[in-house]
Amino acid sequence: MLAIRMCLAIRENMGELRKKWQKKGHNLGMGMGITQGFATLGKIGFEGRFDYAAIGTVTNLAARLSDEARDGQILINQRVYAEVGGLVKVEPMGELSLKGLHSPVTVYNVLGLK
Repeated sequence: MLAIRMCLAIRENMGELRKKWQKKGHNLGMGMGITQGFATLGKIGFEGRFDYAAIGTVTNLAARLSDEARDGQILINQRVYAEVGGLVKVEPMGELSLKGLHSPVTVYNVLGLK
């Protein structure tokens, strides 16, 4: 639920930033994707160049949902919806076939808190 609250706050504040950037001739927007599950965390790379990262299906799914999200959308999968469905207003988006995933994913667009 914290991730959804954070994304809602970001979306709200993006409106103010968008107006400022539009005055300067820039089009600013963003969409977000939230998933829940297990990921592998650790140092990834080689000698001389290391990064700390999360990898796994859950991070891939979150990235794919973010790629699919239009400006202002917060997309969540069925697992997240099962956890927070009673607390948020959503719009069902149906099933999406996402790159790198074997089966379609049921997706919801978060409209706000109930």
